[in-house]
Amino acid sequence: MLVPLKETSVESLLKTSTQALAELQVPREQLSEVLEQICNGSCGAIYRTKMHTGDPAKSKIIVLKALKEPAAFHEVQDFLGRIQFHQYLGKHQNLVQLDGCCTEREPLYMVLEDVAQGDLLGFLWTCRRDIMTMNGLLYDITEKQVYHIGKQVLSALEFLQDKHLFHGDVAARNILIQCDLTAKLCGLGLAYEVHTQGAISSARTIPLKWLAPERLLLRPAGIQGDIWSFGILLYEMVTLGAPPYPEVPPVSILQHLQRGKVMKRPSSCSHTMYSLMKSCWRWKEDSRPSLKELCSRLNTAARTADDEVVLQVPELVVPELYANVAGISVENLSHSYSIL
Repeated sequence: MLVPLKETSVESLLKTSTQALAELQVPREQLSEVLEQICNGSCGAIYRTKMHTGDPAKSKIIVLKALKEPAAFHEVQDFLGRIQFHQYLGKHQNLVQLDGCCTEREPLYMVLEDVAQGDLLGFLWTCRRDIMTMNGLLYDITEKQVYHIGKQVLSALEFLQDKHLFHGDVAARNILIQCDLTAKLCGLGLAYEVHTQGAISSARTIPLKWLAPERLLLRPAGIQGDIWSFGILLYEMVTLGAPPYPEVPPVSILQHLQRGKVMKRPSSCSHTMYSLMKSCWRWKEDSRPSLKELCSRLNTAARTADDEVVLQVPELVVPELYANVAGISVENLSHSYSIL
């Protein structure tokens, strides 16, 4: 059932939408009154709290994405539309899951699964330290684990492609990572725009260094652009979160690519992985591998990949310097714990 968008008041819209989203409604009394604020998202505050089910053994930590108050009618409409979009998508093991919502009255909440370890970019930066402890376990990252994470991202992209969607902003900052190295693709705001409007909003700003040439030339976006960005993601992982094209100013990236230049092979990158990256960075969209071809190549490469030598980069990251080189605002380095 679709959420009607012709309602003329917030109250009537909430009443109608709550009926349409009945199967997702979470009784507010199941949510703990103790809210730990994680950050401020674009729509409102993001909290971590506990959801009770009546059985203490089954209580779990969840994340609440709140819509700011007071919210304008179009903001409420958009918030509800994003919940509806999640209903359309359904569940996938490599997407952040929506556990429910509270929409019968304000404040409005999305109830999301908690991916406590945070975003992949921050995880990679932490891996630059000598020892990384995660829930009492020591974690480093090897080439084989890079393939493991990459295959999960491809699985999420294939899931979107099956629904005639694409992501549009594949990057380490838009992937959440769990303690067992399960990857969760998030930041599906562009996919939502394509689903509802048929195209990406011209107001949407994406960091230039992750964009395929056709996107930089303002041509229509598609899944082949995600393939290009996936190659950048492999570079991010194998360099433990280095910014792409460190020697090129963000505003000059199109001219750099038009000269036929791509990033050089990092010292920590095998020739096999670099070959995969370069196949993603072919100028013509139709010459890049498909998601299925990429997944097959990653599976083949993973079988012989090094699972003992830990990837090492001695320099620690200064977020402000990274943001300047990458062409990203420092605020955008803090993820919003959301599929959208």
